[in-house]
Amino acid sequence: MNTSSGNALDSTITNQQTTDGPSGFGYTAAVARYFEDHPCPGGTGRGRVVRVDRNLLLVAVADGLLHLPYPLSGEAAVTGDWVWLGPNRAGDRQILTVLPRRSELSRKRAFEDSSAEQVLAANMDTVGVVLPVDRPLTHNRLERTLVAAWDSGATPLVIITKADLAQVADDVVGKVILQAAGVEVVTTSAENGDGIDELMAHIPAGGTIVLLGPSGAGKSTLINALAGREVQHTGEVRSGDFKGKHTTTSRELVPLANGTVLMDTPGVRGFGLFDAEDGLGEMFGDVEELAGTCRFNDCGHGNEPGCAVREAIDHGVLPERRWNSYLKMQRELAALARRSDVAAQRAYYREWHQKVVSVGKSQRWAEREVAERQEKAGGTGRGKRRKGSR
Repeated sequence: MNTSSGNALDSTITNQQTTDGPSGFGYTAAVARYFEDHPCPGGTGRGRVVRVDRNLLLVAVADGLLHLPYPLSGEAAVTGDWVWLGPNRAGDRQILTVLPRRSELSRKRAFEDSSAEQVLAANMDTVGVVLPVDRPLTHNRLERTLVAAWDSGATPLVIITKADLAQVADDVVGKVILQAAGVEVVTTSAENGDGIDELMAHIPAGGTIVLLGPSGAGKSTLINALAGREVQHTGEVRSGDFKGKHTTTSRELVPLANGTVLMDTPGVRGFGLFDAEDGLGEMFGDVEELAGTCRFNDCGHGNEPGCAVREAIDHGVLPERRWNSYLKMQRELAALARRSDVAAQRAYYREWHQKVVSVGKSQRWAEREVAERQEKAGGTGRGKRRKGSR
């Protein structure tokens, strides 16, 4: 009896809590409890960052949308962040703090020598990797994006678009299923409305999905189909190089009638990994498990006897392209770690210096041996010739 009344009280509290925040932007009972678990002194309101503009943040609150300045201190806010609000000296609302992120999609900043992180989105439940069938499938890009998606803490989902435009849709789907092992694949045609219900079934109630893909991949058309109205402009795609105009210029949350929240993103050309060891393990778990069965623990996966990786490649079990992709991403993450860790960087250069010195010594030693042998052989020959001349 006491348990029953307690449950009723909990239900009442939960219903009251969900009215304290922007319910149309993913504010659920679970999020309300998350705010309670992370209190903020002076916090009187709860909001979510809808869009990051150049000078202001667009924030959804219980009673609408507000344009607010960036937080004065602490974590820089990104689209999808949950924030505590409070009054400022003038009596208006301001952002006091950003709540710890439950999931975070990030990449390395675009310029080559950077070791800085660029956070693309926060607090999403699903990362939708959008692949159009009207252009060649880039396996490395798909793997790289899925590694980042796994590492974000959200659930990856591959969304194939424009299935009505190509006769090779089934072939593309088959290749993607093999490539994205362990990841659900949904085929859609936004123009015809095909696959929309199946896609929605993969997003938890009140959940947030971020869509990733190159420009012209059909993300905006897909969002319009999911929303049932035109909320994003769409653009033409050039037939020669499959490039589309960036119809989405910023990351923005789009609420749907059923409580689901979409986050559209500008077209992403490349995806430099940032601290994605966990995601690499999720995406290439079969490769790492295979490497662990080699005869020697320090196997270099070259010509060593008992190398399970080379055996799998030779027998067609492991595609060499996939193995090379894994190695490339490993090297990329290692280089990034060295750039951000001064001690590791010094150790790396010290190791290479020792290798260079060692190689130099070996080379000089080999040259000296050759010279001594030649001199010895030449000296004997000259002695014989002198003897014969006398």
